[in-house]
Amino acid sequence: MSNMILSYIDPSVMTYLIQAVVGIAIAVGAGAGLYFRKAKKKVNEKLGIDENKNKEVESDDIEIN
Repeated sequence: MSNMILSYIDPSVMTYLIQAVVGIAIAVGAGAGLYFRKAKKKVNEKLGIDENKNKEVESDDIEIN
């Protein structure tokens, strides 16, 4: 009897289900990325690591000839 109930799934339901799963995956990924960035920043502060020490910074001066 249970095979009769699950034998047909409407395509619109599958589309909605796929969208929901992808949305959850994106939300979890974004949250994990934010958590990782905060954790990395705290670890770098504890260890005294400066990520920007070797980066060059361009000046904002405008030269007009």
